[in-house]
Amino acid sequence: DYLDNGNNKMAIQQADKLLKKHKDLHCAKVLKAIGLQRTGKQDEAYALAQEVAALEPTDDNSLQALTILYREMHRPELVTKLYEAAVKKVPNSEEYHSHLFMAYARVGEYKKMQQAGMALYKIVPKNPYYFWSVMSLIMQSISAQDENLSKTMFLPLAERMVEKMVKEDKIEAEAEVELYYMILERLEKYKEALDVVRGKLGEKLTSELQSRENKCMAMYKKLCRWPECNALSRRLLLKNSDDWQFYITYFDSVFQLIDESWTPPPEGEHSLEGEVHYSIEQAVKFIEERITEESKSSRPLRGPYLAKLELIRRLRHRGCNDEHKLGDPEELMFQYFRKFGDKPCCFTDLRVFVDLLPSSQYSKFISQLLEVIPLSVTAESDIPLPGDIKALQQHLCVVQLSRLLGIYHAMDKKEKLSVVRELMFRYRHGLDFGKACLKTELQFSDYYCLLAVHLLLDLWLEGEEMAVWQCLTLLEEGLSHSPSNAQFKLLLIRIYCRLGAFEPVAELYSSLDAKHIQHDTIGYLLTRYAEALGHYAAASQSCNFALRFFHSNQKDTSEYIIQAYKYGAFEKIPEFIAFRNRLNSSLHFAQVRMERMLLDLLLEANISTSLEESIKSMSLSPEEDDIPWKDLRDNRDLTVLFNWDPKDRDISEEHRKLSLEEETMWLRIRSLTLRLVSGLPTLSHTIQPKNSEKTAENGVSSKIDTIRSLLQQLEAAVDSGKKFLEQKIQYPVLGPPPTRMAGFFSNGSCQCQTSLFYLVSDIYELDTNGLEDSAEIQERIGNSFKSLIERLTDLFNKCKGDLIEVTDGTLKTHPNLLENLVFFVETISIALWVSSYCDSVLRPFKSNLQKKKKKKKESSVAMPPVFTHFLDYVNELQTLTSNVIDHIKGLEIILTALKLEELSLKDTLHLQEEEKFTKTVQGKVQSSYHHSVQEIGELLKKRLDTIKKLKI
Repeated sequence: DYLDNGNNKMAIQQADKLLKKHKDLHCAKVLKAIGLQRTGKQDEAYALAQEVAALEPTDDNSLQALTILYREMHRPELVTKLYEAAVKKVPNSEEYHSHLFMAYARVGEYKKMQQAGMALYKIVPKNPYYFWSVMSLIMQSISAQDENLSKTMFLPLAERMVEKMVKEDKIEAEAEVELYYMILERLEKYKEALDVVRGKLGEKLTSELQSRENKCMAMYKKLCRWPECNALSRRLLLKNSDDWQFYITYFDSVFQLIDESWTPPPEGEHSLEGEVHYSIEQAVKFIEERITEESKSSRPLRGPYLAKLELIRRLRHRGCNDEHKLGDPEELMFQYFRKFGDKPCCFTDLRVFVDLLPSSQYSKFISQLLEVIPLSVTAESDIPLPGDIKALQQHLCVVQLSRLLGIYHAMDKKEKLSVVRELMFRYRHGLDFGKACLKTELQFSDYYCLLAVHLLLDLWLEGEEMAVWQCLTLLEEGLSHSPSNAQFKLLLIRIYCRLGAFEPVAELYSSLDAKHIQHDTIGYLLTRYAEALGHYAAASQSCNFALRFFHSNQKDTSEYIIQAYKYGAFEKIPEFIAFRNRLNSSLHFAQVRMERMLLDLLLEANISTSLEESIKSMSLSPEEDDIPWKDLRDNRDLTVLFNWDPKDRDISEEHRKLSLEEETMWLRIRSLTLRLVSGLPTLSHTIQPKNSEKTAENGVSSKIDTIRSLLQQLEAAVDSGKKFLEQKIQYPVLGPPPTRMAGFFSNGSCQCQTSLFYLVSDIYELDTNGLEDSAEIQERIGNSFKSLIERLTDLFNKCKGDLIEVTDGTLKTHPNLLENLVFFVETISIALWVSSYCDSVLRPFKSNLQKKKKKKKESSVAMPPVFTHFLDYVNELQTLTSNVIDHIKGLEIILTALKLEELSLKDTLHLQEEEKFTKTVQGKVQSSYHHSVQEIGELLKKRLDTIKKLKI
């Protein structure tokens, strides 16, 4: 009970009491171990658990408790050992055998699962156990690297095992038929799979609607049996003329048959599934009949009407002249709008078919739609308004179509502003219809507000600075009326981030309450900006959120797989495993892991712990690269933001490809930087000078080779990054956010960081050659120090300027200054880690020289120049860092003194109700900048303390 309630200390005390009385009570020992594990004493917990495990317990309580403990330790492989021992001692226990099977399933030991399943079946001949074994064979075939092996050994063996059960008439459950079908499909025995589904066994397929028909259809397609495809889809459409997937199959098959010039046999049935349609005339007639049927039905069906448009589109695509038989697409879309215009799905349905309209007809089409909406002018305004929700939905649909057809894009600034005013007026009027809505429901008129914001975003991209503040104002207003509108929140997140204000974003994202997989699909909106804008604490938190999901996915997926075995949902098991692999090779996962480690080093290394300890605690090693570069999956949802843009302005496949390429390049640069930093402590001063021939023995010279090779890779990665950026790609404003790569190159951080790593190589050389005959190296190091200070000063100059600039009542923000400051802090940190390495090399040399001085009692032993170079460099570094800290203090003072609320924004768009939201927005941006500057300043102060210690 104490453990369940989270009172772990009391649990340990109670277990101790018990153990005083009964020394050998295994279960008490394990429960104590669970308490220790949960209070962070992993080693003690493990030692206790191993004591019990070594005795190979067979009582249920100890086994269950140990299983829980090992799971919490993320050591599922230990559970298998437990039950292997238990099964040996109690060979006839069904329970222990099934626990053993599940333990193997957790770690993916498919071969052992197959054996465990058969062993279980021998003890208790139940069908599920037999089929567990069969499924484990399929899993071996899926995971086999050699496809040939899977097709010639594992799958045929699984097929024979199932056939044996079929012959003996022992097939009982639907899951067993599903499994048989799965094996045949994987063996590409489509004909046999079809026979199974159509035969007596197929009658068991009842749990899903049309399960049998769908499987037949899949096999007909694989076998290219188009007559059957056509007849079956036709038959299913007669049953339900609203099932879209069957319209698609019906059209596909009709056109395949036309292309093959298929004709029905002179006698008997057309096909196994009945009558076949094999000409355009029949298809046209069939669709017309569906529409006639629909008019008699009790509820309106969209399928038949959309099928007509789909058929026109296909005919046009093939260059047929028969489309006129179906009618004019413009008229058909108009009729569709009349029937379904008040449904929110009307826009998404028609969106697919707008390219059937000639562009010259767009305006006429929109006017035609507007004419049929019941709008009336009231005394208060000259804008005709809807009288009920139905009319409002219809009008909204037309506005969305206008945006999609590019009518708004063609307007000039003045027209756009007047449309924004009208849309916001309609939005506020529409709020009257939603007064009874709950907090969790969306307002009916929310889309008006979103569309107005999209128009303002267009203006902003055209250089209208005011428009972006107006966007934020309207979205904040929208959110106040519709607090759970995810679209408002997502857009706010994107725009605040573009302005460099991260503070409001963290709150917005957490109110989205992202669940499970969303941490991977939309998490990038958060993790891309947190650190880049100097919110280090929030960045740590957002990385932790994401990583917690990815790490728990490992554990959770094995539970899903076990449940699937228990309930016989065999076809789901490969899906779960594919899902797990997809998450493990997620681009976002790799990025977050990388940024998290760099961030930890930035916040900890040489501040609270030494660089060496920090790297050790992350178990980082420069040789290891654990990113699955070849399998990286881009799981980001780039269409999560609604968008009504025409095709040419929308996110294209090309954008996705380029974005993935850019993200991967940036990840490579970050990963190599991290590995280079993690190589610094390995070079620590352990070798005798002039001993360079023998150094390979103690493994240090191989370390410098690793660093030199990583440096070459970094150079190559930077080159390809620069080439990529030469393309000057512009993603749509709502498309994927660009990486930080462009800033990294343009502000000079990249050159600074690379030259720092070259410096490491020079100092290593000095270390191996000694001071005597190394004048050339010393001079090289001196020059490197000089140019580094110049480059860092140059980087600092790119951080100067005001973050918020007020000119003529317009606010302009300069978020790039923040990003440059963040890069500066990172580069200074790397400079300090490298300087610490220099320090560790030069210190022993200096003390040796001083000993020599004392021995010779001469004061004329000359000091090699490298010491003065290093001291000058450290002094200049200190001065530079102090200057940056002063600059940051100055920024803080300006931000605190800036009274934005007194700013009267000159813009005709301004209305009374927007005043307070404008103030909120400006306050949020100002406060966020202030926060960023503070966090950056704090971190730099800590770095300055480290510099002061670098006096050899």
